[in-house]
Amino acid sequence: MKVELHSGAPAKPAYGQACNGCGLCCAVATCPLGIVLFHRFKGPCPALQWRDDRYVCGVLAEPGRFAPLLPRRWAARLVARWIAAGKGCDCRHEVG
Repeated sequence: MKVELHSGAPAKPAYGQACNGCGLCCAVATCPLGIVLFHRFKGPCPALQWRDDRYVCGVLAEPGRFAPLLPRRWAARLVARWIAAGKGCDCRHEVG
């Protein structure tokens, strides 16, 4: 599968290492939350956004835009949990 990412995107970290915003995971697959929100099983995720020299999850960055039915007070915390933010790289796909 050919994946196109921003030329300034950081290199993919090793599996299990801290996320650095390379975007590869969301470019090749859609997480369970993205499947529910966008009815898409393959990447790139429609919420993948390029910001400040890295990729971010638009649902986490702008929950009111992508998931307006989530209670605003809990949205960021719920989304972070659902996408496993802060848990490390879980993408086994390699750029090649």
